[in-house]
Amino acid sequence: MFATMNNPAAAYRKAGLETRVETTSPHRLVLMLYEGALSQIAIAGMHIQTNNVAAKGEAIGDAINIIETGLRACLDFKAGGELAERLDALYEYICARLLHANLRNDRAALDEVTALLRELKSGWEEIAGDPDVVSHTTAAD
Repeated sequence: MFATMNNPAAAYRKAGLETRVETTSPHRLVLMLYEGALSQIAIAGMHIQTNNVAAKGEAIGDAINIIETGLRACLDFKAGGELAERLDALYEYICARLLHANLRNDRAALDEVTALLRELKSGWEEIAGDPDVVSHTTAAD
């Protein structure tokens, strides 16, 4: 808290991000979570190449956090049924692969997770093109 007060630019950026999150549709927030996870995985891959173990671990930890506390935590099992259950299992698998990549410096595991997340993100982007689906998801939230 005090560090933010001593750094007005950081406080401004944080307030801007919070405002953006509060005014963004739930559908767009999910896309932002995918983008954030993919970004952290790309950063982790760069750190594997440069053998920066600490930064790699931090980036992978951030990606896991986005998936666990963002994507996975907001699944609605009652409304989503089998689809939500399958996504939950896939997110669990993705996190396990990220842990494996972290422990073994396994770039192939990062690539596998990237491909999975890109496919999921692509599906969400396609949903955005269907006004009935988008209006239904935002009206329910």
